[in-house]
Amino acid sequence: RPAPPTVAILPLNGAIGSLGPARRGLTIAALADPIERAFKLRNLKAVALAINSPGGSPVQSSLIHRRIRALAAEKAVPVIAFAEDVAASGGYWLALAADEIFADENSIVGSIGVIYSGFGLKNLMERYGIERRLHTSGERKSMLDPFLDEKPDDVERLKALQADIHESFQSLVRERRRG
Repeated sequence: RPAPPTVAILPLNGAIGSLGPARRGLTIAALADPIERAFKLRNLKAVALAINSPGGSPVQSSLIHRRIRALAAEKAVPVIAFAEDVAASGGYWLALAADEIFADENSIVGSIGVIYSGFGLKNLMERYGIERRLHTSGERKSMLDPFLDEKPDDVERLKALQADIHESFQSLVRERRRG
């Protein structure tokens, strides 16, 4: 008697990227084994991605996406994404690894963009008489340092980097969601 068909479920919950020692995020290092196991199941007919992520690191999103796509192609197995509460930004990037994406009408899906946020603390330090000592070697090692005045050249460079990442994201969306 043949084995029943199997659908692997790969949960992708949380922020994408390294969050520090106390909190684990979704990274290729943390997901390498679960992704491999999902595609090694006997009589595998599909892999379901259960996504609940607000996004995070574009690099980790890309690496995870690429590994899922590589195994899907190697095993000739369809991938289906289910957006739960949120599949935004990098969470949507992960969903693009699927051949089909399903979402509840109330799910937050999309947000194709790149963001950087920070603080400007220079005036606060001056107000309290705090002196900061910073020693660097090499150009732009203190780019967008929150304790220094923001430099127009640094902002311009950041925007150029963001534009490159944004174009990469948009290109992937066009490639994976055409039709």
